[in-house]
Amino acid sequence: MLLAVDIGNTHTVFGVFDKRKLIADWRVSSAVSRTEDEIGTQVRTFCDHAGIKLKSIHGVAISSVVPNLTEVFELMGKKYFGVEPLVVSAELDLGIKIHYEDPSTVGADRLCNAVAGFAKYGGPIILIDFGTSTTYDVVSEDGDYLGGVIAPGIETSAADLHRRAAKLPRIELRFPRDVVGKDTVSSMQSGILYGAVDAMEGMVKRVKEAIGANAKVVATGGYSKIIKEHSHAIDYYEPALVLHGVQLIYERVTKKAR
Repeated sequence: MLLAVDIGNTHTVFGVFDKRKLIADWRVSSAVSRTEDEIGTQVRTFCDHAGIKLKSIHGVAISSVVPNLTEVFELMGKKYFGVEPLVVSAELDLGIKIHYEDPSTVGADRLCNAVAGFAKYGGPIILIDFGTSTTYDVVSEDGDYLGGVIAPGIETSAADLHRRAAKLPRIELRFPRDVVGKDTVSSMQSGILYGAVDAMEGMVKRVKEAIGANAKVVATGGYSKIIKEHSHAIDYYEPALVLHGVQLIYERVTKKAR
């Protein structure tokens, strides 16, 4: 079995794979002050609840966009599983050609999305990750990573609006009953969430004009579920796409190393 870890700016997601099947996953906050022992204890608890024995896990692979946490998770993998964790980066043989001016600057999560999305759906494909930021990653028909778009995330936009405007409150991020709000909270919900849908659909239209209208659109990330329910622009919903990319990259790299 493999322990796959997706360390994001807001949340960290753990997943345990039995070969290519994701059999359990958990989401926690990305607290930068945790030690390898705290993380290891947390993983042990999660595995116990899922009926998974730690000794059955023989590999650890990490996608991280938080450098301060990467080393801590590497130490956890070595201490609790006795393995050298694989850390995803553009330096690995990912099986895709990266058309970024500096491939090392592409986030590991975006690379994982590209690998997993192309493996499952082929190309051309547009992968939208609704997380701390909303990212659009574009893969060609031949599986090349062409680049993408980075925009403020839904939660980030809401928090910044609250922080910068003294009278605007923190709000629950859910779609209001009506587009036209009758109070401040529903007005903010409409603006942020329907605005996110319209921005996404507009960006998808622009990207399709650039790479081809037959491109498939796949949504992932924390807010993808609620967004897909309000848009016909999304073809597929894959909540654990990064984890699947981590697994595929680990499989490819370790097979080549044998």
